[in-house]
Amino acid sequence: MWDFEHGTAAANFEISYTLPSRCAAALREGSADIGIIPAAAYTSIPDLTILPDVAIASRQPVRSILLVSKVPLDKIRSVALDTSSMTSVALTKVLFAMWWRREVTFSAMNPDLDRMLERNDAALVIGDPALQIERSRYLTFDLAEEWIRFTGKPFVFAFWAVRVAALDELRPGQDLARTFRDSRDHGLEPQNLDQIVREWAPKLKLSQQDVRIYLTENIYYQLSQDCLQGLELFYSYAFQCQALPSAPEIRFLDAPKPAFK
Repeated sequence: MWDFEHGTAAANFEISYTLPSRCAAALREGSADIGIIPAAAYTSIPDLTILPDVAIASRQPVRSILLVSKVPLDKIRSVALDTSSMTSVALTKVLFAMWWRREVTFSAMNPDLDRMLERNDAALVIGDPALQIERSRYLTFDLAEEWIRFTGKPFVFAFWAVRVAALDELRPGQDLARTFRDSRDHGLEPQNLDQIVREWAPKLKLSQQDVRIYLTENIYYQLSQDCLQGLELFYSYAFQCQALPSAPEIRFLDAPKPAFK
């Protein structure tokens, strides 16, 4: 979001922030035209197109999507799910069905780890709370790391999607894909990363080094060919496990045509 918060990109958009699952709901309802949505949401919202090349993905442990357990993996029988990310919920179900090979009961709960573990053997913890967990207190399983170990493919958690109906409102020659790609690239420039790290480390109660590593190593921001292969594999497995409906064909926003007078 660098160019939208520090540059001129925001002039062309009305911006709001919410949970990933609510971003998806806003696109479904038509109250938003563009949103960064959980990958899982693409399977249930009709008439979306994806902005190419920009994603929230991981090619190694992601650190912010964890299964936290008070018992060994083979003893887990119940899992509390933080449902703020549809993709992480579906990934949890895929891992249990395809590779961890055990039947468990899932229940949706508010993201309060102590209460989740009072009633369940394990809990899906997402986002900032996962980064802040004292791992020495629990058994933890990084879901991206587990996916990569089993499939050899990166995992795509989210991407920018646009309602097809909203494309009629684009100005001639307006290049949405470039706008969002440039914002991503500018945010990753060293001096701008420094500013992000300084701002967010105290908010998250993490060291600047931890935040920097997370932003530069744990998260991968491109929707590359191997990420697309991983995404398609996830859709296939999730449908097979009945964790998600069948995904439509992955459609990318076409490059704008030049405007002539």
